Amino acid sequence: MKRRALVTAAAAALVLAGCGKESGSSSGKSGAAPTPVSVETIAAEAKGFNVGSTMSTRVVYVFFDPQCPHCAVLWEASKPLKPQARFVWIPVGLIGEKSVAQGATILGGPDPVALMDENEKSVQAKAGGIAAMNAADAQKDAVKKNTELFTRFGFTGVPTIVGKHAQTGEIVTIEGSLPAPGLAQRLGLNQPGG
Repeated sequence: MKRRALVTAAAAALVLAGCGKESGSSSGKSGAAPTPVSVETIAAEAKGFNVGSTMSTRVVYVFFDPQCPHCAVLWEASKPLKPQARFVWIPVGLIGEKSVAQGATILGGPDPVALMDENEKSVQAKAGGIAAMNAADAQKDAVKKNTELFTRFGFTGVPTIVGKHAQTGEIVTIEGSLPAPGLAQRLGLNQPGG
C-alpha cells in the first residue's frame, strides 16, 4: 500500500513542461494585475467543446493550443478520466496564427472531438496538426477571445487546467501536462482503472 501511495505521489509530482506565448507576443496589459481565476467566468466567456460525461457536475476546463505537443499528451492522459468529469477543451492561439486557424477549425467542425483526435495525433507525430482551411471568422474570433481571457487570468503556458477539486470544492489550477494518475489526484477524481 505504501509503495502504491509513493508511486501515485511521484506521478502527481511529474508535471511536464508546457508551451508558452510565441516570442515577441504581448498581451497589451504589461504591468496589469491578472484577473482572479474563476470557473464561472470561464463558463460564461470561453468557447470550447465538451468531452466526457456531459451530464457530470464536475467540469474541468482545459486551455490548449492546437500546436502544443504537451497539450496532445494531456489530451491522451485525460481520456481515462472522461467517465468522471466533463472536460471542456478551450482553444487558444499562443504559438502562432496557425494555432488560431486550427482551433477555429476544431470548434466549427461537425465533430470537434474527432478533429481534436486527428490534430493531436498529427502534433505528436510532428506533422503539424490538421489542415485549417476555410475556418469561419466567427470561430477565429472565438479563439482570439479565448486567448484574451487566458491572458487576463495571467496564464502564460498551455495546457492550463482549471476546475474544482471533486472532494473539497477548492479551485484547482494546473499549468502544464500531467499523466492520468497525477491529473486524477490533483482534481480529486478516482484513479483510472482503480
